[in-house]
Amino acid sequence: MQTTANRDTSFGNLLKYWRNQRNFSQLDLAVVSEVSQRHISFLESGRAKPSRDMVVQLAAVLDVPLRYQNVMLTAAGFAPIYSERDLSASEIAPIRKALDFILRQQEPYPALVMDRYWNLIQSNTAAQRLIHWLINPQQLQNMFDSNSKLNLMRLMFHPQGLKPFIANWEEIANDLIQRVYRETLAEGCSQESLNLFQQLQTYPDVPQMSHIPNVCTWQMPLLTVQFVKKELSLSLFSTIATLGTPHDITLQELRIESLFPADELTEVNLKKIEISSDDNHE
Repeated sequence: MQTTANRDTSFGNLLKYWRNQRNFSQLDLAVVSEVSQRHISFLESGRAKPSRDMVVQLAAVLDVPLRYQNVMLTAAGFAPIYSERDLSASEIAPIRKALDFILRQQEPYPALVMDRYWNLIQSNTAAQRLIHWLINPQQLQNMFDSNSKLNLMRLMFHPQGLKPFIANWEEIANDLIQRVYRETLAEGCSQESLNLFQQLQTYPDVPQMSHIPNVCTWQMPLLTVQFVKKELSLSLFSTIATLGTPHDITLQELRIESLFPADELTEVNLKKIEISSDDNHE
């Protein structure tokens, strides 16, 4: 798996790389983008130079993430056009307000906001309660990296993280490692995503991509994670939402994961966790 940093970063090579990532032939890209196949061939070989509008047009057709559209623009000799604001920036205030609203509305069920690399940014009370029920808060501190970020994929896979409490570990591990792998490829094998994928594969019992079995049938229409601790069990499924039509890198890379009970027993047990948490704080 080759990272973007290790490739020739001329515009022509970047265009060819993303075209191949999306399984587009030159003809496919020509038809969808309404640019001649001859011109695309010239762009990739370096015989022609793109305009800024052409870079943006082709990148949009290939669904290149905004972060890497900036890289393509720079390679073509243009200034980046997409910002990467901090979430604390005043311009982001309406988005922060919307995120707070979503997290509150998800109560009493867990919800979390993450960045592109599954680093936790924000969570509601129910999510904090669930994580602290499974892992002692002091022990949880050991899972943070040097930048004080809690990576939720590392938390799921680490032998001292959530793994001991996941009854259907093999199913979950197969699904999640494939997801991380696909996302690593989809965004161009950036160094950070590649580092995450490689680190996860060093943990015990994490399936290698070449050895993941094909699953033919499922008992549930959605894959659920089954947490078990002492006498309580929880079966939860999730939805992941993103912000629509973002023109900022930070906003494009945000994910909002909401967890829901998959059965009535989980509904009951979530309330028991809530009561137990309240008792512990009295």
